[in-house]
Amino acid sequence: MSAFESLESLEASIPDCNRCKRLRAHCREIAKIKRRQFEREEYWGRPVPGFGDPRARLLIVGLAPAAHGGNRTGRMFTGDNSGLWLYRALHRAGFANQPESNGRGDGLVLQDAFVTAVARCAPPANRLAPEEEEACRHFLQGEIQALTRVRVILALGQVAWKGIWRVLPEASKFQKAIPRFSHGAKVELLDGRTLLASFHPSQQNTFTGKLTEPMLDSVFSTAGHLVLKKT
Repeated sequence: MSAFESLESLEASIPDCNRCKRLRAHCREIAKIKRRQFEREEYWGRPVPGFGDPRARLLIVGLAPAAHGGNRTGRMFTGDNSGLWLYRALHRAGFANQPESNGRGDGLVLQDAFVTAVARCAPPANRLAPEEEEACRHFLQGEIQALTRVRVILALGQVAWKGIWRVLPEASKFQKAIPRFSHGAKVELLDGRTLLASFHPSQQNTFTGKLTEPMLDSVFSTAGHLVLKKT
């Protein structure tokens, strides 16, 4: 089975996952209540699969779909402010054919990049219970295994940073001391891949200036150079 077929099968299975009752109930409730500006839309309201190029050399990992973003549109980082920042940066870096991601079928194509998250359901208050993250871990692990061309993994935020280490073979080496998260952090993995870190493009970070567009662009510039260098 090719990497693409394996990945396709994995992503197709994600929307039917029902392992975490609390998260599933929350997503359904959000989809029922809706936000006033989206009241005429039909919400996705299910676990959200990853999105992008199956031959990607750059893998981007976030925390989880937003309640009125990915949980509404059915695509990671789509329909919320975090997605606006992420896809503009991907477009500027040459990884996306357009700077906006509004919903499935909007014509967005990622080139050499794949976007996913530690969790596939929008968690209340953006906080996952440890058992919920563990229940979802096999999806990220499967994507990392299926995306065989990935050379650079970018963690958006500390939760993603820690979540990635829990599924990497290198995790056993760092069980007592996972490398410290910081914006721009870079760790060379034993298999030749590189793990990068960025502050998450959440409103909490972008509105306060903790993360600026030049800061995000710098991380993607580093990722782009590493992808070419490691090819």
